[in-house]
Amino acid sequence: MIEEPAFATTLPTGPQVDAFPAKRPGRTTIEGRLVTLMPLDSQAHGEALYEATRGEAGDRLWLYLFDGPFPSRAAFDAHLQRAAASEDPLFFAIVDRTLKIATGYAAYMRIEPAHRVIEVGSILYTPRLQRTPAATEAIYLMARHVFEDLGYRRYEWKCNALNARSRRAALRLGFTFEGVFRQHMIVKGRNRDTAWFSMLDSEWPSGKANFERWLDPSNFDPNGRQRTPLSAVNKAIGR
Repeated sequence: MIEEPAFATTLPTGPQVDAFPAKRPGRTTIEGRLVTLMPLDSQAHGEALYEATRGEAGDRLWLYLFDGPFPSRAAFDAHLQRAAASEDPLFFAIVDRTLKIATGYAAYMRIEPAHRVIEVGSILYTPRLQRTPAATEAIYLMARHVFEDLGYRRYEWKCNALNARSRRAALRLGFTFEGVFRQHMIVKGRNRDTAWFSMLDSEWPSGKANFERWLDPSNFDPNGRQRTPLSAVNKAIGR
């Protein structure tokens, strides 16, 4: 316990917290029911990801990301090799357990163990993954690992403020909107205002319950359509 000076009793200060650092995420495999998160590998995952991100439809996937689109397979492979070698961001391929192929990737980034703060970002969901239970399960698995295995107290989601789909996704997934950082970055030669969202460790128990209730097979009809939207589950359980 840090001994506080006398004036600290009369001036406002934040509550004391245990100052132990969180663990740094490592290149581990995280198993889910629908997807497996595994360290990104340019050889193992490159073919499926490249084929799913080609052409005009594929180019749209890169619009708000820091990289891409890529003019050739060689350029894409070079990007994937750099991503696979990076420690921060630390990339994970999202592998469909039935198809046995990568359908997207996501990364832990801006990793600050001392403050127990970490971000999920650089999210690439191919058309096959978008708007599926597997897409939601991937985010659930990454959040669970952050809070339960690594000991972080704040989990962040940031996106281009113009990216309406990402902003809706953050809210649907249980993140809280905190505001917009104006002129935060220059990305691909354009201004980027950044919308900030967060989820706290104190919020994770209810967030986890909401994810698991929504992901339960009983929430889907025989055609795979959801019976109750995640946003409604969040509202019903107070998150």
